[in-house]
Amino acid sequence: MMTGEMVEAAAVPRVVSILSALLQRVAERNDAAAAAEAEAEAAEEEARRRPVSAFQGLTKPAISIGGYLERIFRFASCSPSCYVVAYIYLDRFLRRRPALAVDSFNVHRLLITSVLTAVKFVDDICYNNAYFARVGGISLVEMNYLEVDFLFGIAFDLNVTPAAFASYCAVLQSEMAYLEPPAPVDAPRLHCYSAAGTSDHHDDPAAAAVTVAGCHRHSQQQPQLTV
Repeated sequence: MMTGEMVEAAAVPRVVSILSALLQRVAERNDAAAAAEAEAEAAEEEARRRPVSAFQGLTKPAISIGGYLERIFRFASCSPSCYVVAYIYLDRFLRRRPALAVDSFNVHRLLITSVLTAVKFVDDICYNNAYFARVGGISLVEMNYLEVDFLFGIAFDLNVTPAAFASYCAVLQSEMAYLEPPAPVDAPRLHCYSAAGTSDHHDDPAAAAVTVAGCHRHSQQQPQLTV
């Protein structure tokens, strides 16, 4: 017999845990890169080179990325497809801001903002910004500012084609295979739902898994996320 906690944990869609694990690995890698740079350079130079971003916090939040994304899931009541669309939006945002690397100082704000943007576009009913601000642990003023900055960051490119949606699902499916041991042949696969809207925008999920994390800090090449 399952306890209440076990039932509650089982209710979390796989896409939530997969996305949080992917971003956790990216943030940890960029944290390590930042720490190495801090040892090699003066504090003044590091502060000068770090990209100025509304998403960059001064301290690391106490809650983990996985815990934060589960908190959003439990209180925001978003459909599972919102997390895939949020991943797509985050990739688009980071492609346009290659100097910004996802790390422990900005990933929480990027997550709450990308999910907020996705739920407004995908779901028929959603909570307002004040509620999302409470869920995310930030002020309403900051939530509003982050949303506007994020929308301009993706050039208001909100439409997601079914093909792009399916491709990003495949990226998350690959991440699941990386995280979990081989499943029985008859085990259920990760199911994603149809995306809202259509567009001529052609996302490249392979590079995507790639960019979401903006990924190698201060890289000389196009930043890529390797899952």
